[in-house]
Formats: sequence, C-alpha cells, structure tokens
Amino acid sequence: MHAINLLPLVPVRAGDSERSEMTSQLLYGETVTILESADRWLFVENTADQYRGWVDKKMLKLLTEAEYMSISEQKVQTLYYPLVECENNNGAEKMYLPGGSRLYSSSNKVKSHNNVDMTFDPILQMFLPEIKGSKVIGIANMYLNAPYLWGGKSLLGIDCSGLVQVVFSICGLQLPRDASQQVEKGDLVNFLGEAQQGDLAFFDNEAGNITHVGILLDATQIIHASGWVKIENIDSNGIISSQTGEYSHKLRVIKRLINNH
Repeated sequence: MHAINLLPLVPVRAGDSERSEMTSQLLYGETVTILESADRWLFVENTADQYRGWVDKKMLKLLTEAEYMSISEQKVQTLYYPLVECENNNGAEKMYLPGGSRLYSSSNKVKSHNNVDMTFDPILQMFLPEIKGSKVIGIANMYLNAPYLWGGKSLLGIDCSGLVQVVFSICGLQLPRDASQQVEKGDLVNFLGEAQQGDLAFFDNEAGNITHVGILLDATQIIHASGWVKIENIDSNGIISSQTGEYSHKLRVIKRLINNH
C-alpha cells in the first residue's frame, strides 16, 4: 500500500508518537510505501531515498495501486526556489511549498487534501539541462542562513545531509538521506586541492563515523548546515569556524558526483 504527502512538510519520526524525535521530513509530493500500521501511525519508506520512519496517518493521503502507478509513470518536476507560493483557483486559500517539492503533472495544477485546484507559477518549475557545480552552488546559496534543524529539509530548518539531498534533488540527482549513506556515492577526490565546485566533503567523529557533510565552493570554502547554513573556510584538516577560528569538523573524504568538464 502507498500514500502521498500533499502538505508542505510532514515530520518523519523515530517512533509512533508526536513526542518522538523527528529524523526526517516528507516534502510535498513525496510518496511512501506503507510497511506497518499502528493505531493512527504509519511506518513508511520514502520512495525516493528509501528512508524509513513513522508518520501520522492523517497527514498522508492513501493511494490506490492504480493511483500510485499513475503517479509513478508521470514526469517529476521539482520546485526550484526554497519557498514557493501557490494559490487556490477557486478561492483565497494559499499554500507555501518548500524547494524540492514534487509535481507529477505537465500541468501546473495539483490536488490538495480538499481537492482544491492549486496553481503554481510555471517559471518556478525549472528543468536543468545538465548539472554543473556552479548551479549546485547557486541553489545551495539560496538556503544561506536557514537555521539548523535535525531531520529538516526546508528553508525554515535543515540539517547538513538534508541540505545536500534537497540541493541535488532539485538538480535532478537523488541522494540518500544521511551523510553516512551519501558518502558511498560518487568518485573519490584524493586531495582537497583537486576539489571542484559541487564536490561533497565528508567529516567524521572521534569514532571514525561520518557525521557531517557539506558542498565545496572550491578548495578553500564550503557551504554547510551547522547552527545555520553558512559558508566557511576549509583546509586539509577540516572546517575552520568563522566564530572561533578553530576547527569545527575533521575532514575525512571528498567525493565527486558531477563532472564540471
């Protein structure tokens, strides 16, 4: 059985309780496979990245198999800008959607929970002909100063791997949810001096586990979410805090997902 999120953002939790930790979010238009049901909670797997967690049942719209297959066969458009206003054709109702939200029709109309026709300015639905590092950085820069939120995937709150995932999904490249999974993708860059725009830098903790990720602007700067989304200096040892001048994250590995040449 499957479902779709037709709200701007829906929390995905570690357990079946509103008091449980939020581990991720579903963006508008993301679909899930329902793996388990417990009272008013659903244990789901995100179709896009296979991330699992608990979602309040009333926040999702259940889909018949025919509806799910129809959605799966449609071309996906992702909203380009971090926050997009859409309007109800039949009234004054509005909804604000986060960047990376998914639309499944060539039309710019979708149905809300109440079957209201919501219209999006087509200019906000941009197809990128190819992924370049400059475009990746341009999208990431739109999230500057967004506050850090564990499990967050929007301008109103985002974590380090959420930033990377959303930015690359807008560019048309789907990545896993967590930094420890994202590090498995791409080609190894041997030295920081060889880094290009859009390369990913990963950082580990004292136990050697990958716990942080950011997007390199070049071999000297990185944009990442730590406290908030910001640009800081980096060298072969790690990220240099703009507040303290000390190393805040220890560099472990650099990976390249796109070719700028």
